[in-house]
Amino acid sequence: MLTGVRTGPTLGSLPRNVIFVAPFPSDVTMRFIRAVATLEDVRLLGVGHSPPPGHEASLFHDFVRVTGPTSFEDIVEGVEVLRKRHGEPFRIIGILEPMMVTIARVRERYGVAGTSVATAELFREKAQMKDALRAAGLPVARHKLITSENDARAFAAQVGFPMILKPPAGVGAKATFRVTNEDELRHVLGGMRVGADSPMLGEEMLRGTEHSFETITIGGVPRVSSISNYLPGCLEVLENPWIQWACVLPREMDTPRSQRAKEIGFAAVRALGLEDGMTHMEWFEKSDGTLAIGEIAARPPGPQLLHMTGVVHDIDVYRAWAKAVIDGELDAPWERKYAAGCAYIRGVGRGRVVSVTGVRETHAAVGEHLVEAKLPTLGAMKNDSYEGDGYVIVRHESTKKVEELITTIVQTMKISYAS
Repeated sequence: MLTGVRTGPTLGSLPRNVIFVAPFPSDVTMRFIRAVATLEDVRLLGVGHSPPPGHEASLFHDFVRVTGPTSFEDIVEGVEVLRKRHGEPFRIIGILEPMMVTIARVRERYGVAGTSVATAELFREKAQMKDALRAAGLPVARHKLITSENDARAFAAQVGFPMILKPPAGVGAKATFRVTNEDELRHVLGGMRVGADSPMLGEEMLRGTEHSFETITIGGVPRVSSISNYLPGCLEVLENPWIQWACVLPREMDTPRSQRAKEIGFAAVRALGLEDGMTHMEWFEKSDGTLAIGEIAARPPGPQLLHMTGVVHDIDVYRAWAKAVIDGELDAPWERKYAAGCAYIRGVGRGRVVSVTGVRETHAAVGEHLVEAKLPTLGAMKNDSYEGDGYVIVRHESTKKVEELITTIVQTMKISYAS
């Protein structure tokens, strides 16, 4: 079932029909929607479960509500309604990684330009991705698709413990396990009901510092890039929900390590065949100084990381994404003017948030350099994701100063929970 909701004004010209598939109007999704709405000659149309609330519903010229906003069939129904009302779609876009393949299939159905199904699947299915990267001669963690305990034992014998088990098409390190011995291996395999129809991906565990690498790619060529440092790595953060962790985007992009990461990152994008859009790659510098790719996705990075990418280059990064996927253009300068950092607010315990201390002291210490903050909501249940219950983003010309500000935030702000 679906319902058409007309929200925007009638347009007198013949603009390009851009359909944004947005299951729900989250705060993050709305930043992308606003950016698309500012582009020239665009009639913004939407498909999702519900349009934005209040006046922001008028960002869409037309919005079709569908029952299953992640379903290929429902999305096609919604696009068909919009096509009959407004003509052929020019672009069909979205930002959620689990939907990249589905949206590519919808594009293919209507002959619309954009990332192909084959490319979307190559970025989404991690075993295929790593095979393609290794075939291109790029350093990547050893891996194996696990369908049985025998598969898992054989792979563990090859790479040793600890090793990683994760979904082949996971996102955000969810359902990712560090396995340190055979008992844990059997426990995870049994708990996840691994079999031929529900495989998991076994990976060599990379040891070293963890980083990310982002690009905007136009016409199959990575045009610009950004690097960040995770302090500490994502898996350690997930395994220790009390860790106050941070992500820092250093100002310096010309170090030998950054240049090596750029070479590998650009080669990875070319190997997987992205035409127009953004990519987000996680990579490691190992203890011996060599680099290795963890994985790469054909989407913008997580919300704070993407926002910081705009902050350090002093651009509207959401509009830059929109221009890439809709116009196939890079319209923003990409000079690294600042460093930036984000401290994620997390704490010991479980239950509901009952107090957040050190807020005034933190603001007094970093306020001059504050970019954006989201404080934990009193009474809300603890967020078990790596993003925690809130965050603070700061910016400065000096990377060292940003790191000092992040340390101050982490040491000053504290959160408490109660069942």
